[in-house]
Amino acid sequence: MESGKTKFIQETLEDSRFNDGDRTLLLVCEEGVEEYEPSRFASQNVYLERIDDESALDPNTLEEALKKCRAKRVIVEYNGMWLLKSLFDNLPKTWFLAQEFMFADATTFLNYNANMRQLVVDKLNTCELIVFNRFRDDIDFMQLHKIVRGTSRRADIAYEYTDGSVKYDDIEDPLPFDVNAPIIEIEDADFALWYRDLSENMPVYSGKTVRFKCLVNKTKVKDGGYFICGRNVMTCCVQDIQFAGLVCNYPKSAFLQHKQWIRLTAKISLENHRIYGRVGPVLTATTVSAAEPPAQEVATFF
Repeated sequence: MESGKTKFIQETLEDSRFNDGDRTLLLVCEEGVEEYEPSRFASQNVYLERIDDESALDPNTLEEALKKCRAKRVIVEYNGMWLLKSLFDNLPKTWFLAQEFMFADATTFLNYNANMRQLVVDKLNTCELIVFNRFRDDIDFMQLHKIVRGTSRRADIAYEYTDGSVKYDDIEDPLPFDVNAPIIEIEDADFALWYRDLSENMPVYSGKTVRFKCLVNKTKVKDGGYFICGRNVMTCCVQDIQFAGLVCNYPKSAFLQHKQWIRLTAKISLENHRIYGRVGPVLTATTVSAAEPPAQEVATFF
């Protein structure tokens, strides 16, 4: 809230380099302090529509708004108090996301994260760039950096000072495990981070051997020879706990018990599997042994 979204979009639409002549639909999903000044846009081919209610986000409404102005592209100023799922689930099938930016007031971000973490994580999960504006030298940028990297290793981070100058975050965060080791050892506390890194950088892990503690899950197994291994992962709060699972080939899987804790050593390959419905990481077990549950059974990023 009040993080500079309107200002950024206004300045973008004033820039003639952004105007290629195509009609632009500007969807505004919240009433901010600042108002748009269409007369200052570089092109008059910008058509503003307001969506004041989250329930109004549906494919038909969005498609009709686009057809009404015959626009070729859409800019959405999203409401920070709405979950992005409401938007993503209701995009018309012909629409695709080109870019996603997140803006945050550096002076209030820590309070939002402390009190509305689900909303913060929701926005950090998929954005390509987060801009911390109103940044000052007395603000501890490492606190902001750690919160972002605890959720996303992909997002670029920029700190915009009150004078308009921008500093980009170039801190390299080494992974807490060695992806080049003969066996990649994943500590209990690092499972969530490893699972996300595997999901985002699958080719890096192809052919690698990994060892970690996990639960046996047989709920989706239709035949023998494999099981699902993984752990429950909490991104931000109890309500969003989900099982993060991987397919694991194991000839003796019939002897494993559902919800049994094991220590698994397995080799990773990238294969098309019906459980994923696409190409994904498929493990082939080399050793399986019974294990005690980790001290914290639900894995987290923090």
